[in-house]
Amino acid sequence: MEDCHSQDQFNVTSYHATAVVFITLQAFAGMWINAFIVSVLCIAWVKKKSFNSNEKILLVLGCSSFWHLCIIWLYVFLSTLYLKYFCVCPIPQLLAATETFLNCFNLWVSACLSGFYCIKIANFRHVFFIYLKVKIDRLVPWLLLASVLVSLVLCVLAYKLNAELYCENMNSTALGNFSELNVGKDERFFPTYFIFGFIFATAFMAVIFSALLLLFSLWRHKCKMQTNSVKNISIDAHIKAMKFILSFFFIYSINFTCLILKLVYSMKKKKTEVVLISVFQYNLPAVHSFILIFSNPKLEKTLLRTLSWAKCKVCMR
Repeated sequence: MEDCHSQDQFNVTSYHATAVVFITLQAFAGMWINAFIVSVLCIAWVKKKSFNSNEKILLVLGCSSFWHLCIIWLYVFLSTLYLKYFCVCPIPQLLAATETFLNCFNLWVSACLSGFYCIKIANFRHVFFIYLKVKIDRLVPWLLLASVLVSLVLCVLAYKLNAELYCENMNSTALGNFSELNVGKDERFFPTYFIFGFIFATAFMAVIFSALLLLFSLWRHKCKMQTNSVKNISIDAHIKAMKFILSFFFIYSINFTCLILKLVYSMKKKKTEVVLISVFQYNLPAVHSFILIFSNPKLEKTLLRTLSWAKCKVCMR
């Protein structure tokens, strides 16, 4: 019986170590991509001494995504391989609260970016939509501030929740964030989980609503151009924009599904499923940032030039 228990403990340790390796590779790849986005935008700002609204959102999103991946890697690394040091209060509470803040902030800034693209690109004649198109540049700083405030609310809730959970369950090895702890069926935590679910669902619906509106507008405009025999270059540009919006829609759908599944499995005490979902979910920030690069002509050209330069240096050796 003891041998079986030892073997099972070895398998769990090996399993989590493998998860740490995959998450480390994903995190460093995502950090490199976001560092590239931030550096390109900062260099452009130094040259022209100004930022448009789109670049402001991309810069904030790149910085927050970079630090989010750093916190994820640190959280997973400590909670899996150095649990003895990780369980020293208030380290787990602070890391979980910071991860929750950055995760929520990324989601809401991404929702702001989707809404910004929708308002700027879509072509509707409604009075309110025209008003937003005129005022959107002034609204961007306020939208980012609202994202910070909403994220701070979840940050405080996550800290309090983790403080209670770690006092009751010091042997828990949460991988990723607070929702992976052993919550069970304690009704005290349901209101907190409901608030988390509501805020994440609201941001997700904003992304979906913006994507659908933009896709409808682009599809209608594409049909008009084809009817009027407009040049194929303009049609191809709109098709490219539609592909990027569909990519964002697909990624956000997967991310929201993963959040719901992690919430359900964590409350059912199924840690293996939670770990697998976490490993898969942590691919999404890097993929999302990569799509952002190819949706922005300036970032895309800079990346291609950088890759070409690196390829030439390797060939010269």
